[in-house]
Amino acid sequence: MMASIGEFDPLNNIVPATKIEVTVSCSLLKTCPLLNTLHSEVLLWPSFNSVSFNAVVVLYVQGIGTKEWMEFGRTEVIDNTLNPNFVRKFFLDFFFEEKQNLRFDVYNVDSRSSNISKFDFLGQTFCTLGEIIGSTGGRLEKSLSNEDGTFTICHKTEVVKNTLNPVWQPFTIAVRALCNGDYDRTVKVDVYDWDRDGSHDFIGEFTTSYRDFSRGQNQFNVYEVLNAKKKGKKKKYINSGTVSTFLISACQTQLNFTVAIDFTASNGNPSQPTSLHYMNPYQMNAYAMALKAVGEIIQDYDSDKLFPAYGFGAKLPPDGKISHAFPLSGDNENPNCVGIEGVLEAYFQGLRTVQLYGPTNFSPVINQVARSAQDVTDGSQYFVLLMITDGVISDMVQTKEAVVNAAALPMSIIIVGVGPAKFDAMEELDGDEVRVSSRGRFAERDIVQFVPFRDYMDQSGNQVLSMARLAKDVLAEIPEQLLGFMKTRGIEPRPAYLTPITVVGQHLSTP
Repeated sequence: MMASIGEFDPLNNIVPATKIEVTVSCSLLKTCPLLNTLHSEVLLWPSFNSVSFNAVVVLYVQGIGTKEWMEFGRTEVIDNTLNPNFVRKFFLDFFFEEKQNLRFDVYNVDSRSSNISKFDFLGQTFCTLGEIIGSTGGRLEKSLSNEDGTFTICHKTEVVKNTLNPVWQPFTIAVRALCNGDYDRTVKVDVYDWDRDGSHDFIGEFTTSYRDFSRGQNQFNVYEVLNAKKKGKKKKYINSGTVSTFLISACQTQLNFTVAIDFTASNGNPSQPTSLHYMNPYQMNAYAMALKAVGEIIQDYDSDKLFPAYGFGAKLPPDGKISHAFPLSGDNENPNCVGIEGVLEAYFQGLRTVQLYGPTNFSPVINQVARSAQDVTDGSQYFVLLMITDGVISDMVQTKEAVVNAAALPMSIIIVGVGPAKFDAMEELDGDEVRVSSRGRFAERDIVQFVPFRDYMDQSGNQVLSMARLAKDVLAEIPEQLLGFMKTRGIEPRPAYLTPITVVGQHLSTP
């Protein structure tokens, strides 16, 4: 998958977007149409060699806040293969602040009609565009819903014709291994002789690791392209040529997402329907909605899906000590929760365990995240703190000091206000017009985004639409804030997780 930055035309008021080029392939597809209706463990498959199989993939996109799917495009039809590698690509506009749901349907085309209803449906798979971008190696593998095979979304080089010594244009691969320290993760590279009908001839393959790729900075790594079948048949076989890679030094940035939730008494008794923390078994409260809206988008850019989650303003058992940065996990040594669902579970468990109290102090949690951020200022990590609150900040002086200090670190703060309270003081932290200052010092960057959730609530009660509106607005400034930090530190920013690699083939043999 290759990404390039789209151009922004202020005169035409076009929203700037990253262009994502998506390529798809399938493997081990099964052609039995009975899969659509039968779920028996015993099925007699027809002989694959006797079946006329013509594959096509249809991509659907989903509108924000709706459940309606719209066809975006189709691949070409590839004849007579159960392992199609499609050439036609999908070009999508990527917006960091939106959850962009995708659906891929796979069909066997047994008609000349363009009407999908006349095709044999084989299966479908779902993902988000963020998942594709954040996937290891730029390659996202998904199983089809009816277990009809596997579906791979990945990046490929462009085709270089009529030469056994091709030099491909530099392309980018998504490498999350750098973010979570797994430098030895295997990277497999296949080399093909391209055919227009999609039946590409396999030349050979080689494996490497990100550690080996990184050794190629400012010099070439050389790999032998090997074909196991040829090696088994030819005694004098050495290789099918070589491929050299050259890594361009780049900045890969891992996002670290932290949550902080207001547990002060002004929220009301969680067991009462009037409480902002009310645990309604039929629908989410505003805290849960805000957490899920922002978290489900940001989690695609956090490789380990472990999110520190804190509460503030509560009395803790057993001695009733007031805390303004207690881990929702209940473990002082490990504040992490597994996934956004894990954070939600810890939040609800916290409501059952602690006593809502006060005051509403922000600075302890901000300083907690800042201590982590100050240890990593090389651009490899960026920290996003989501704070959800219902009231006025009690420690405004200390909070402004904490924000000014955090502005010098790789860090952004999102504050979502829930409930009917007036949040005038919060606007002072959101330095869109006047930069936050403390003791005569101004924050070097605007890192705070504040919004009252009530401004995004859909009047018809559509929670999905409300959450989408909220996430789109509060996350829109994160990319600019991240790039702002990079610029102040002289770090050359590149799209998150993308590493440019130049690939050169030499003396490749024909299949």
